Amino acid sequence: MKNLHLLRHAKSSWDDPVERDFDRPLNGRGHRAARRMGEWLLAERLHFDRILASPALRIRQTIEGIEAGLGQRLPVEPDKRIYMASAASLFDIVRECPDAVADLLVIGHNPGLEDLLLIATEGDTSPLRREAELKYPTATFASIAIGIDHWAELPEGGAKLVRFVRPRDLDPALGPDD
Repeated sequence: MKNLHLLRHAKSSWDDPVERDFDRPLNGRGHRAARRMGEWLLAERLHFDRILASPALRIRQTIEGIEAGLGQRLPVEPDKRIYMASAASLFDIVRECPDAVADLLVIGHNPGLEDLLLIATEGDTSPLRREAELKYPTATFASIAIGIDHWAELPEGGAKLVRFVRPRDLDPALGPDD
């Protein structure tokens, strides 16, 4: 059994004039949501054997917020291939993971993460999966249980979505603007 965990970066700022999308920072709500998700991860006592992340600024700032909420640093491995990766590219990255890793966390961007989640869990009819079909908001954490022994066998379909936690689930003030 393998567990693939996905975290979308927190809410970024479109008001900050940057030359490259890669350098777009988090906004205030994004910083608060990242910290709150870190606090939640601490309370849940989740453990990751490996953490791969896009090197984009908004991802790095999301990780800083998570670490502040956890009260500890995370052993994150930046992987530039994750920046704006398609689901197909993300599947390839996950399939390269060593088999000794049982719990893999990938921190990245939409639409790739959302597409990966929906493709991997095709056939899952759970209420969580139906929520994920509606939208994969910023700073949302998802866990997918996959009945495989080798990451190279990651199927397209058949996995089970076991967690789908949005910042607004933890604090309504972190929900969408009305």
